[in-house]
Formats: sequence, structure tokens, C-alpha cells
Amino acid sequence: MADLETFRAETRKWLLAHAPASLRGMVLGLGEGNWGGRKATYPNPDMKVWLEVMAERGWTAPEWPTQYGGGGLTKDEAKILREELAALKLPPPLVGFGLTMIGPILLEYGTEEQKREHLPKIVRGEIRWCQGYSEPGAGSDLASLQTRAVRQGDYFVINGQKIWTSYANLSDWMFLLVRTDPTAEKHRGITFLLMDMASPGVEVRPIKLISGSSPFCETFLTDVLVPVKNVVGKINEGWTIAKALLNHERTMIASAFGTGTGRRRTLREFARKYLECDGERLADTALRHRMAQYEMDALAFKLTTDRARDAATAGLPPGPESSMFKIYGTELNQRRQELLVSIAGPQALGWEGPGFAEEELALTRDWLRSRGNTIEGGTSEIQLNIIAKRVLGLPD
Repeated sequence: MADLETFRAETRKWLLAHAPASLRGMVLGLGEGNWGGRKATYPNPDMKVWLEVMAERGWTAPEWPTQYGGGGLTKDEAKILREELAALKLPPPLVGFGLTMIGPILLEYGTEEQKREHLPKIVRGEIRWCQGYSEPGAGSDLASLQTRAVRQGDYFVINGQKIWTSYANLSDWMFLLVRTDPTAEKHRGITFLLMDMASPGVEVRPIKLISGSSPFCETFLTDVLVPVKNVVGKINEGWTIAKALLNHERTMIASAFGTGTGRRRTLREFARKYLECDGERLADTALRHRMAQYEMDALAFKLTTDRARDAATAGLPPGPESSMFKIYGTELNQRRQELLVSIAGPQALGWEGPGFAEEELALTRDWLRSRGNTIEGGTSEIQLNIIAKRVLGLPD
């Protein structure tokens, strides 16, 4: 215990000495933060400084092994680092799918060559990753994917289309699923590949949603050459790896949506601004109860996801139970957006023009965007099936 307290004191001292002052108190909204990569931009130059000093210490991926650029921290040390970052109100130095999805998969399934090539670049924020899973005819039924990869010597020639590829227009590499044996059963004959987005034949087109903008893109692949050495795992046996990565993705989505954090006002701050109060209490009893119930549920969910993150830090990868996190976290975010709209009333119904503050217009779009939460990353119906079969062991 004394060693951990020493580690905490040294960590706090180091953070105070190296964290740029302009970043203190910065709270990020969903999708915000430093994603790194070749196309990264830094409106605040101190975010780049923050990335560099933390990456040098391995603290962008504190639990990863030091030989791949990580911090090599224990479970308890990594937890202390998170707590100290939160106490100092410092943003994470790096976010993205490299840290939360493909990095853990490479640590578990990648070859030594793949680990040494990709993991240090993820830690340093040099490469940004996107996911190539869904297709126009293979969304919830992902195993129906038809993107073909035909082997020619040391390369695969890939043709097909991926959709809902979040941030593909800003990414440098994609991890994707391709069909390498069209004669096999649909869950077989699938291979997990790593692809450089700068390869000839890759075309990305952004997709606009009802909220007016979107991180989603569709990606077209025409005779794209990918080296066979970029296969993760074994050829035709990528479905196992695909499922393992989805567990990481669902945990990530739940953590992002479920806590209700963001750069904008809290529920209570919104209520004080828009609603009549009886002293320190909202006059609307029913709404007050809804808010209290949400806050209790959000806190309980945060504590649960914190325990799951501690387990992952200890080397226990997420299992099918992550589907419960995904359902609850996304539905919790939808509840929050509905509450905010109820609180703001008519001021939550604007789209553009005078009469609405920027914060109110963002509220409208966030509410619309939240409709997709229970679809993306696997629909709630799919998650319920996974829970029934793989968690509860119910018969088909």
C-alpha cells in the first residue's frame, strides 16, 4: 500500500510538472479529443504537446507492455493514473479505436512483427484506425458479408464495400473482415485483415445523418492489394477474432455513452436555467424524480464499467457480458437526451437561425443523433440474443 501511495504522489507531481496549464478543466464531448494520425489537427497546440509527453512515458496506453511503447503499469497503478488525471481535470492525451479495439486484439492475437509495427505507432498517436465490418447487406447479420479477398501470391486482391465506417475519411489504417472462402459456411471463410487506407483503390464517402452531420462513411474497395502478412490470426478463421473485437467495441461504446459526461451543461444546470424552481428544488415534481432516477442509474452504471475496466487492466478481456453494457449505456444516453429536451422545452426544437443559442442547437442535434445509439455497434435486439445465448445459456 505504501508503494502505491508513493506512486500516486509521484504521478501527481509529474502530471503537475508536465501537463499544459491550458488543458486543465477541459471536458470533452462524445467523439471529441485527440485521435492522432497523419491528418490530425490541433486547434490548441498544447494537445499535441500533451500527447507527446504522455506517449514518451507510455501513458497513452499505460497498461500495455513497455516493449511495445506502453507504460507497463499494474492494474492498481493504471487506476491511480486515471484517478489523478480526473482529479486534475486533464483530458486523455489520446483516444481512438487504436487504443480501444485493434490494439488489444493485436496484443492477444497479433504476430510479433504486427505488434512491433503497429502498437508503438498507436501509443504515439501516429496512426488513426477505423473499422471495416458492416456492409450494405451485412449489418446485424455481419457474417453475411460479401467483400471478397482473392489471394495472388503474397497479396490479397480485395473488392467490395463497407458502410458505417466511422471516421474513415480521417483514418490511416482500417481493420476489416473479408471473405476468403466463398464456399464455406457463412461464419467460416472470413479473414481479419489490416489495410493501409492510402492503398490504391480505396475510396471514402462521408454519410450525413438526420442530425446534420455524422462520423460515418461508406468505403469502396476496388482491386485493393493487401499483403498476406497483414492477416491477424489464421486465414478463413477471422470470425473468432471479429467477435473478440466486438466485445471491446461494446464496452467502449457503453463507457462513452453511459456516463453522461460532455462539454455542455449537466442536467441540473439545464434545469436551473430553463425551469421554475421552488427555492433549491424544481417545481416540477415528476421531472425532478426522472432526473434523480437517471442520476442514480448513471452513477451505478459508471461504477460497474469502472470495475469492468479494472478487470481489463488486469488482463481479462471483455466477454459476451459486454452486450449488457452496450444496451444499458446506449439506452441511458437516450434517456439523458430525452430529459434535456424535456427541460429545454421549445428551445430544444431549433435547427438554425435566430432565437436559439449555439448550445440549444447542439442539444437538438445531439437528441437526434442519439436515435442511432441502439443501432450502431450491433442493435439492441442482437445484443439481447447474445445475452440470451452466451451469457444465460438459453436454448435457440
